[in-house]
Amino acid sequence: MEAIIKKADVLIEALPYIRAFRKKTVVIKYGGSILGEESIRKSVLEDIVFLHFMGIRPVLVHGGGPNISERMKALGKKNEFHHGIRVTNADTLKIVDEELKKLNELLVGEIKNLHAGAMGLSGEKRNLITTVRKKSKKSLGFVGDIKEVRCSSIKRATSLDCIPVICPMGKSEDGLLYNINADDAASAIAIGLKAEKFVLLTNVKGIMRNQHDHESLLSTLQVKDAKALIKEGVIQEGMIPKVQACIKTEEGGVKKTHIIDARIPHALLLEIFTDKGIGTEIIS
Repeated sequence: MEAIIKKADVLIEALPYIRAFRKKTVVIKYGGSILGEESIRKSVLEDIVFLHFMGIRPVLVHGGGPNISERMKALGKKNEFHHGIRVTNADTLKIVDEELKKLNELLVGEIKNLHAGAMGLSGEKRNLITTVRKKSKKSLGFVGDIKEVRCSSIKRATSLDCIPVICPMGKSEDGLLYNINADDAASAIAIGLKAEKFVLLTNVKGIMRNQHDHESLLSTLQVKDAKALIKEGVIQEGMIPKVQACIKTEEGGVKKTHIIDARIPHALLLEIFTDKGIGTEIIS
């Protein structure tokens, strides 16, 4: 009986959050190595489907870097990066496009297997994401910076009771296809949709004051403090672009951004529906 009562207590704790976020949009970015691990992916997609059935509007933006790198390696092609950005020539662009679309189909299929509607979208279709070639001291090839996001196709998917699942590709005004950083794409989409929340799923607990001490997790940060921690070198390497994406999203009008560890079972639900949360939230 006590176990049953505890379950009821959990539901009651979630009630004010369900009420607050009902009919609100939550943009979730999911990529990296955690996208390829089936058990983690199942937990993440279950959470997204739960949000959907609770009347919240989840929008999923996915990456696919490890899959692309594995395919490149299998074809005997070199994976080349510059400051963490994949150098993308015409051959690489074709592989990026193919692998992202395979992942998109996989995610849409697995969401449908959980009895929710899902619609796969690619940023280059219907002018969802228009791009310009990214400027860099080194030529990056077909890598784009986002010029504009038009969210009509995303809104159409949610109006049809579907979860939008979006590939981070874009097209220039002259019709050229571009590879886009998934964090940047998710951030721009969150701003364009005026989302209530922006969530980055990662394979780390969140932002820690000491990377070697998991007890030093910073559960809440203001934007100004996050900027200061980057300058101080507390936030380093791969976490920098993620925090910068959160800051950009906040400054674009989204109320709260979150960085959470997708390896924790049902991390999304714990972060959104409990008083304590589990990762780092960045607030304005």
